[in-house]
Amino acid sequence: MVINKSLKDVLEGFAAGEISLDEAELLIGGLRLDMIGSCAKIDAGRNIRCGVPEVVLAENKDLPHLISIVGRITQTNGRCLASRVTDAQADELTKFADAEGYIGEYNPEGRMFIMTRDAVVKARCEKRTGGIVGIITAGTSDIRVAEEAKVIAEEMGCVVKTAYDAGAAGIHRLFPAVKDLLDAHAFVVCAGREGTLPTVIAGLVDRPVIGVPVSVGYGYMGGGEAALASMLQSCAVLTVVNIDAGFTAGAYAALIANMAAGNGDNQKSASDRG
Repeated sequence: MVINKSLKDVLEGFAAGEISLDEAELLIGGLRLDMIGSCAKIDAGRNIRCGVPEVVLAENKDLPHLISIVGRITQTNGRCLASRVTDAQADELTKFADAEGYIGEYNPEGRMFIMTRDAVVKARCEKRTGGIVGIITAGTSDIRVAEEAKVIAEEMGCVVKTAYDAGAAGIHRLFPAVKDLLDAHAFVVCAGREGTLPTVIAGLVDRPVIGVPVSVGYGYMGGGEAALASMLQSCAVLTVVNIDAGFTAGAYAALIANMAAGNGDNQKSASDRG
């Protein structure tokens, strides 16, 4: 399990004099919860236990709570991701990062904000595990969900290759796109409307395919419902996540890719690699 492997790494690092006693104590805290007043309980050890970092959902959070949570995780773990971040929230998080001497990065398409404690942690985050994830969208309206998946898969150490706007309505666009992604260990396929594309991809490749229904469509069963139903009824073998669940799809694909690349027992999120 990840926690046992990480614990072994920590103890070996301490025994070799590579990390201090205080650093070892911090890293061993895989089951630790940090309290922020009465508003939040931070799972500071999730990346150690599960290989997936805790991601803060910014949607519907009061701005002071959001800044406090993201700031504490950044201070504790060195790095924090927040999802579904609005432009206004990103502006305030950027101001906070600048004031604290942290590094703030915002992906407006994916609505993901990354706060990093310092350049040393950022350099560790650029290390790759060898896992490769391919992300395909049916149309340009699906890119916002695909970018959310991309950010979390990269955060978990994967190389992410993308092919956008390759849907079934113009099927001739698909084959060159898939050809460039054939070395991927897992595929994330985002599609709205009737949600055909994941079934088509699953019929072409011998790797796991994760279908993401996107809330694009109108009229009867619009807003992703038709896409979700179509993917669930697929005659091809694929996994389906909830509507617009880019984070879930990206994290799941990264876990698969890292296992396929030989990192299943010691995969770590970017903030824990070093």
